[in-house]
Amino acid sequence: MWVFLNNAMLSIVAHGSHPGVLLVRARSAGDIERVFPDAAVSETPTADYRYRADVPTATVAEALAAQVRAIDYPNFKSTVRDTGRLRAYHDVWDVMARYQELKHPRNR
Repeated sequence: MWVFLNNAMLSIVAHGSHPGVLLVRARSAGDIERVFPDAAVSETPTADYRYRADVPTATVAEALAAQVRAIDYPNFKSTVRDTGRLRAYHDVWDVMARYQELKHPRNR
C-alpha cells in the first residue's frame, strides 16, 4: 500500500517473517518517524526504499485511522509545504490522470 500524506510518503507491506508486523518503508528521511515516532528506522542506501521500520499491524492501523480523522482540508495538494515533495506528488497525480484517461476516456 502506498500512503501519500502531506508530510510523508510510505510504502507499507507485509513483513516476510514476522506475523502481526508490517514493513513500513520510505524514500525520504523522517517520513516514517512523522507517522510512527517510536519506530526504530534503519537506513539501507542501496535498497529500493532507503528507510525501513518494522511496525506492529495494530499500530499502523491506528496511525492511519488518526490521519484520516485529522483531514480538515478540501484540497490535499494545497497542504503539502515541501516544494520538492509537492512536485513529486504532482508528477504522480499527472501519471494517474493519464492512466484514468487511458482506461476511461472522456466523451468529447
